[in-house]
Amino acid sequence: MAVKSGSIALPVLLGSDGGRALTAPEFHRLADVPPESSWFANLDSEQTRRAYQNDLRAFMTFAGISASGEFRLVTRAHVLAWRAELERQALSGASIRRKLAALSSLFEYLCEVNSVAINPVKGVKRPKVDTTEGKTPAIGDHQARALLDAPDAETLKGKRDRAILSVFLFHGLRRDELCKLTVGDVVERRGVNHLKVQGKGGKLRYVPLHPQTAGCLNAYLQASGHAAQRDSPLFRPMINNRVGHTETALTVDGVYAIVTGYGQQVGIAAERFAPHALRATAATNALDHQADIAKVQAWLGHASIATTRIYDRRTTRPEDSPTFKVSY
Repeated sequence: MAVKSGSIALPVLLGSDGGRALTAPEFHRLADVPPESSWFANLDSEQTRRAYQNDLRAFMTFAGISASGEFRLVTRAHVLAWRAELERQALSGASIRRKLAALSSLFEYLCEVNSVAINPVKGVKRPKVDTTEGKTPAIGDHQARALLDAPDAETLKGKRDRAILSVFLFHGLRRDELCKLTVGDVVERRGVNHLKVQGKGGKLRYVPLHPQTAGCLNAYLQASGHAAQRDSPLFRPMINNRVGHTETALTVDGVYAIVTGYGQQVGIAAERFAPHALRATAATNALDHQADIAKVQAWLGHASIATTRIYDRRTTRPEDSPTFKVSY
């Protein structure tokens, strides 16, 4: 069924009973949703939403914006003044680029839906960032071994934490990817166990399970008692050294605390050490041991091989420096 508007046929959405799917009040309430909210809801990644939310809140505070309609009053002068303020705060070039990208993304959407005429961020110069090497530190092999041995193998928490560290260091997962794993995401493919990983943008990939990680996961699940609960989160919070009875997964903040805590325990002093450093370590280690870079790209779930090259530090390995060739 359609309603004629001039020569254009407009479809009418009907409910299952043949009536309107939306009541008139519901229709008008949805029509009143500001486009800024629609843009934010369309961001797929929870991590991106959280980062962009903080960035936009910072801009709104700086510009004195208290209502969504005031975005229509923003000019390039406001953006330039904000960039100058971010530089005054001595933020890194990468941080400033991301904040400007968040604001630009919003205005691009507002232009698409005809809420504003121009994107005031377009043309604003962004700081240069050296992308030839990643800023996230990759730790050394001896530090990785120390991390894997740090959790107490006799306790349930220790078994869980060993499995978490092993998944990071042998498979290069992102923090949110690890948190999304369920017990049923350990699957067999062509006779080999794999991790079924939900990556960025909902992209699915299968990562072969390393034998050491398989042993850690088996020890943890046997001790936790939820090995048969296929839909249950794989890594769950601890309550008095017991897996919580709720079906909640370990949070990204919880994983951060676990990794950084063991890092401090074994004396890792690398700046910005966090779970992403374990992903960088896995990628760097694989490339150091002659893994094909295109396969590493797929393994990490990178959309572009340029991102994978950031982890290729084979030309800057300290052990290959002429320093260690000098002999007196």
